[in-house]
Amino acid sequence: MSKMREIHLSKVVVNMGIGKAGEELENAAAFLSRLAGKNVVLTKSKTRNPTWGIRKGLPIGAKTTLRGEDAESFLKKAFTAVGNKLNKRAFDGRGNFSFGVKEYIDFPGAKYDPKIGVLGFDVCVNLERPGYRVAKRKVARSRVGKKHVITDDEAQEYLRDKFGVEIEG
Repeated sequence: MSKMREIHLSKVVVNMGIGKAGEELENAAAFLSRLAGKNVVLTKSKTRNPTWGIRKGLPIGAKTTLRGEDAESFLKKAFTAVGNKLNKRAFDGRGNFSFGVKEYIDFPGAKYDPKIGVLGFDVCVNLERPGYRVAKRKVARSRVGKKHVITDDEAQEYLRDKFGVEIEG
């Protein structure tokens, strides 16, 4: 196989949505920081919803991005939390997939914290091939060719080989 056709893990984004600002969000952000071992960024509301008391710009969640070996080790643990199984619908056709961990206590090494309660989190994964930078760079930006885009089947095969994940559905 050509070096340019090899698939690698670009990044893993871990997101925890709380729905309201305050102490609960701060506790969840601190927990997410401990879980991932990285700094956490608060996500803000884009729209207002008076029924739930949400204003535009109000912090309602937390997220962090992992790359390299940190991303791989976190992803291995996250897969064990969901039983090493993923649904086919989790893939978007361009080398990305997402899944949720329903309760953070399912994650290996996480212990129940009464301050947080029982919350889940989302894991969003981006797979890339060498050469994807052409779509992101500032100068001479270009599109990634159709043959170079990662298909669902290629992403699923990568997960089976690298992480031993079973694809259902």
